Amino acid sequence: MKLSKKIRRAFGEIPLQFNIWIYFIAFTIIVFVLLWLFQILFLETFYRASKVNDVDKAADIIIDSYANDQTVVMKEKCESLAFDNDLCIKIMDRYNRPTGYEWDFSSENVLNGPNDHTYQYIKDIASKNGQPLWLKFTNSRGGYKMLLFGSEITGNDDRPDGYLLINASLQPVGSTVTIIKRQLMIITAILVVLAFIISLLMSRRIAQPIDSITRSAENLAKGDFTTKFDGRGYLEAKKLAETLTYAEGELSRVDTMQRDLIANVSHDLRTPLTMLKAYAEMIRDLSGNNPEKRNAHLEIIINETDRLSLMVNDILDLSKLESGRQKLTPSEFNISSKLKEIIDRFAGISEKMGYCIRFTPDEEKVVFCDVVKIEQVIYNLINNAINYTGADKMVFVRQINTPEGIRIEVEDTGDGIEEDKIKMIFDKYYRSENHKREVVGTGLGLSIVKAVLRLHRYEFGVRSTIGHGSTFWFLISANDVHDKQK
Repeated sequence: MKLSKKIRRAFGEIPLQFNIWIYFIAFTIIVFVLLWLFQILFLETFYRASKVNDVDKAADIIIDSYANDQTVVMKEKCESLAFDNDLCIKIMDRYNRPTGYEWDFSSENVLNGPNDHTYQYIKDIASKNGQPLWLKFTNSRGGYKMLLFGSEITGNDDRPDGYLLINASLQPVGSTVTIIKRQLMIITAILVVLAFIISLLMSRRIAQPIDSITRSAENLAKGDFTTKFDGRGYLEAKKLAETLTYAEGELSRVDTMQRDLIANVSHDLRTPLTMLKAYAEMIRDLSGNNPEKRNAHLEIIINETDRLSLMVNDILDLSKLESGRQKLTPSEFNISSKLKEIIDRFAGISEKMGYCIRFTPDEEKVVFCDVVKIEQVIYNLINNAINYTGADKMVFVRQINTPEGIRIEVEDTGDGIEEDKIKMIFDKYYRSENHKREVVGTGLGLSIVKAVLRLHRYEFGVRSTIGHGSTFWFLISANDVHDKQK
């Protein structure tokens, strides 16, 4: 970790390809280190442990066969054991005389020839009082390390007791070790070259999709929303490419919406500003001395100023909501009473323009949320319904108490919204084309509704049928609903 930090400080961030290559090389080095340790440094230790184990197993087999008078089986096994393990096996009777059971396949032994110390070993066995004899020593003639096993063996009534002697060399064959070392050197050299080449190719292949995605991401950062992200080759890279493709689509949509927002705001600001200037000039040049005309022109200026103020306030509110700077101030209030209060505000427009707003309340409930913002949501939904309702000018507001919470619905009888347009209805400045009258508002009402309800973490949505109108709804969570009345 410290070394990695030092490298980064010296050379900057390390490329992924170089990192992968380093890991491959490190793995290869570890493999070779282990291989050399176990094949060269520990070879003699393993060899000796293996020989001791072979001699111990051979002794158990011979003693068992001898005790059960399995002469044929014993001879076959002894010959096989001696041949396979380079052993010298010798059985003497109780009088230290050869029994004829002798197998010698050891390159060096101390039980035959000029180095025969059999009688001495038998004395040592006898002194062990029935315990086996294990000796490790160096052959004085060849200088090899030797292993000797000795034990008393017991036969049946027809076969006298005797002594079993097994001799094995503990020194690996020098030429074999030399050959192994040479082979390892050759294999090491070949594998180091192969590991270097393969790790380099693999690191490039693994890093290639990431490099490709990085280059595409750089193009996206420059504003190219037609960039293609290629993550072929690995599942993780493919998922990253799909995520970035989705992000690209969202950024493109946001960019389009931003452009539309600027265009719409510019258009909506230009109209009232033009009218303000025009009527101010008219007052100055034409109606300044005519009280009736002057008052009419001033009334228009006041209305347009109010319209500008409303637009600016909506833009500021939405900006605060979407930036997270707007905080909730929850309080308790009666939801049915609040709905009736808001509907009463539309009494003037209802009488003047012939709209009919019908409210269907449910049992009164106390809710705990931001009363000002929820009031803004309900007001905007009703105002939207008035703008888009049908020729009958009917708007329906319903309070529906459910186990999940209180569902507020606002329904109009207009032309409805196409299914593919519903997902855009809460976007800034999006206005449905299915309306027959001048739309009153800034075009930000439903965007503010969406932002407020998301801030409260309330569910919301719209269902619509072409030719039969639309119903906007939101659900005040049951956690924020109480039965007691204020």
